[in-house]
Amino acid sequence: MTPPTHHPAFQWLRSHPIESLNLSVEEYEHRKTGAKHYHLACDNTENVFLVALRTVPMDDTGVAHILEHTSLCGSERYPVRDPFFMMIRRSLNTFMNAFTSSDWTAYPFASQNRKDFFNLLDVYLDAVFFANLHELDFAQEGHRLEFAEPDNPDSELLFKGVVYNEMKGAMSSPVNTLWQTFTKYLFPTTTYHYNSGGDPQSIPDLTYEALKDFYRTHYHPSNAVFMTYGDIPAEEHQQRFEALALQRFERSDTHIAVGDEKRYFAPVSVEEAYAVDPAEAEGDKTHIVLGWLGGYSIDLLDALRAELLSGVLLDDSAAPLRHALETSELGAAPSPLCGLENSNREMSFMAGLEGSRPEHAAAVEQLVLDTLRRVAEEGVPQERVEAALHQLELAQREVSGGHYPYGLQLILDALPSAIHEGDPVAALDLDAVIEQLRAEASDANFIPGLIRDWFLDNPHRVRLTLKPDSELAGRRDAAEKARLARIKAGLSTAEIEHIIDQARQLAERQSQEEDEEILPKVGLEDVPPEMPIAEGREEVINGYPSHLYEQGTNGLLYKEVVVDLPPLDDALVEVLPYYTHNLTEVGCADKDYLAMQSWQTRVSGGLSAYSSVRGQIDDAQRVSGYLILSGKALNRNHWDFSELVRSTFAEARFDELPRIRELMAQLRMRREQSVTGRGHSLAMQAASRGISPVTALAHRLSGLEGIRRLKALDDRLDTEDAVAELAERLQELHGLITGAPRRFLLIGESHGLPQLREDVAKLWQPESPAIGERFGLPPVHQRIRELWTTTTAVSFCAKAYPTVPVEHPDAPALSVLGGFLRNGFLHRVIREQGGAYGGGASQDNASASFRFYSYRDPRLAETLDDFDRAIDWLLTEKHEPRQLEEAILGYISQLDKPSSPAGEAKDAFHNALHGRTPEQRQRFRQRVLGVSLDDLRRVGETYLKPDDASIAVISHPGAAEEAQALGLEVHAL
Repeated sequence: MTPPTHHPAFQWLRSHPIESLNLSVEEYEHRKTGAKHYHLACDNTENVFLVALRTVPMDDTGVAHILEHTSLCGSERYPVRDPFFMMIRRSLNTFMNAFTSSDWTAYPFASQNRKDFFNLLDVYLDAVFFANLHELDFAQEGHRLEFAEPDNPDSELLFKGVVYNEMKGAMSSPVNTLWQTFTKYLFPTTTYHYNSGGDPQSIPDLTYEALKDFYRTHYHPSNAVFMTYGDIPAEEHQQRFEALALQRFERSDTHIAVGDEKRYFAPVSVEEAYAVDPAEAEGDKTHIVLGWLGGYSIDLLDALRAELLSGVLLDDSAAPLRHALETSELGAAPSPLCGLENSNREMSFMAGLEGSRPEHAAAVEQLVLDTLRRVAEEGVPQERVEAALHQLELAQREVSGGHYPYGLQLILDALPSAIHEGDPVAALDLDAVIEQLRAEASDANFIPGLIRDWFLDNPHRVRLTLKPDSELAGRRDAAEKARLARIKAGLSTAEIEHIIDQARQLAERQSQEEDEEILPKVGLEDVPPEMPIAEGREEVINGYPSHLYEQGTNGLLYKEVVVDLPPLDDALVEVLPYYTHNLTEVGCADKDYLAMQSWQTRVSGGLSAYSSVRGQIDDAQRVSGYLILSGKALNRNHWDFSELVRSTFAEARFDELPRIRELMAQLRMRREQSVTGRGHSLAMQAASRGISPVTALAHRLSGLEGIRRLKALDDRLDTEDAVAELAERLQELHGLITGAPRRFLLIGESHGLPQLREDVAKLWQPESPAIGERFGLPPVHQRIRELWTTTTAVSFCAKAYPTVPVEHPDAPALSVLGGFLRNGFLHRVIREQGGAYGGGASQDNASASFRFYSYRDPRLAETLDDFDRAIDWLLTEKHEPRQLEEAILGYISQLDKPSSPAGEAKDAFHNALHGRTPEQRQRFRQRVLGVSLDDLRRVGETYLKPDDASIAVISHPGAAEEAQALGLEVHAL
């Protein structure tokens, strides 16, 4: 094979085409430093860059995580305080971030604009390899001591820091605590034993010198992996790698790697506790999890065997282990940890229950082991093995997108193999290995043999019982206060002066004006004239409006049944989220739910149902609503998939009461666990619920009020009569849904789409549902002021103002204003000075509201005051055209952000369904580009009036007194 053109500083090792992904992987090695470069060459104009370092911390101080933050606070060529966040607003990026994993740290970005891509590359390379690591940035991002009144040594001494508060918030999540506690015992000696993000109790132990030492040893090209994706050739990347960074380094003799874990010779059982709010302590809230340590993740065949085994055991409710866990009386639902973890050097597998009791630990262990023994003795039907193989193949083929750009998702899939010095090329090209696995799996003894190797004959097993403790948070707070009191009592005069001086210097540094012009940028002249919107065609099939989109889906088909929501009484609106949760999980016609689950896994990539309710483009008080049943499948399964979709829609039955009870318990667990991860979204939703009927409905059904109502309902479902009453309402709602007008959305490639269309014609007989009254909601106009308390160590603050819908002439200016306030004021005062992990503002055109928010915030009243100060800053300060351009660029990059081929078709269809036609969206985008500084001031003065503000905060019960002093009504979640 002829080597691709590449830079002479790099040695070409191989090129490997992967037909199923429509790309070729090129592997290079930097001659001088040994740095690896993997380039995924393809025709995609959304280019992706990632550089990853092996980071192997051996304590809980969060050194790798704090270093990730601090390295982005200024570098040799870009010595401004915050180049990372500055570049976010000087860029047309489609993704920018940095990640700290358990054994690596990565710095990725993506852009569709070549100039922008290379601007970001310059800044990223300098940040990673030539970071300034200023001590004040370490104090801001990591931790510091500071007096409550910074210049008053008689006031309370506090721990502060962005990562410190971030991890306080992260470790408020029971699931995060469960995972960190579990790995502490499953990995007794290696880096996975420790919390790479940092334990809040240990973060203050990290010294500035230790941070710099870690940087010197770990942030070297010899310890780095470069990965790129897209249509920019490898040579162009390498030219910049060499010129901007690599030429200044020699090969390092330090080899950083994770060693083999010391294996247990007998199973271990441990019991620990997690913090829970006293108001939430009642009931069965214990987690009981079993876990095994397996083989190396870089052994691709072994890793796929483990994935197949996990799929056979857990893929759906008919899988033997998941079925045993879901139907057990020992707990409410399978543990969120259930399944295979294959990103660490050595794989692990977990199974267990949540919503249990400590005294059930031995019985849960016995249930799991008995189920595994039974499967090992009896085997599994071959069709279940084939279904699991089918899921592996589908995952390999699907062009994903949405949360991450597709190219970045591929890079992240390959990264663990590269980090652990395996073969990332093989990790991407799974077709041949799947075929080898298929041959092995045809042996009836294959799965039983894997079960014996992985579980029954493997003594490295841990059973963790994690029980709730309503006093744990109080004891931790008391211990922190006592620690700080001891520190304060022992401070010398010089140390007191140092703390006060550091606070003063940090405040000055945070307030100083930076010369942003040393950073590269793109301008409005670089913005494409139009946003890309997928184009489809409309047909009528058997009387049904049908929308067909021909997209490059790589052998997959996507289908949605879209139903006009009919008018619903209050009782049926209440069960709408329970209906969508249950619809694809229950039996249909003569098939019970187990048969339906097996059918789904065998022929599809899964079905889901959801409701979509949005305000009109010119009146947020008038809404349109739809019920969507959505699924995907490989082309070859089009007919079986189409039959599955029709059966699920037309023949679902809600008479399997124990199944409905299980599903409701699982939904409760999932919703309760979501609060600390999306607290800012829930707080904004609560604050704006008095502005828009759409957000009022979302708050009631899936927001904070929805969680509270679900908990109350779940508590009542312990009697069969209560479950039967719910089932009757679900069946009644199903009858209304199936009798309402519907249409189809069909997405596929040129050769697959006609098959899907023909399936609709054959399976959906002509019907003419009566077109009657449509779903609607009463208008809302209410001012909200409330605090919601739950188990959390930090706050999520939100303030909302009524504004205008998307078609109003002021909507573009309000949309730009969110980024303008974040860039110019909120980021500095909420994150840098206030210590919150995040904060900002945004216009929600769907609900006609403008919302301020903070995320994982140590403050409450001060943050709400800062939201008001942001408005004063807007109206009283002089602003530069540069700030406006940056805010417009940021908003345009959000509008233009690409998705997967199927995602772009869905986005185009659903926007048009709710009146956001391509013409309307292009028109709105053009108006965004024309927003002026005067427009921003005018809309700020017009709409952001203090007397109109609604407030919602999520925090801990200890914040109730502060909230009541602000006039907030207190609710316990």
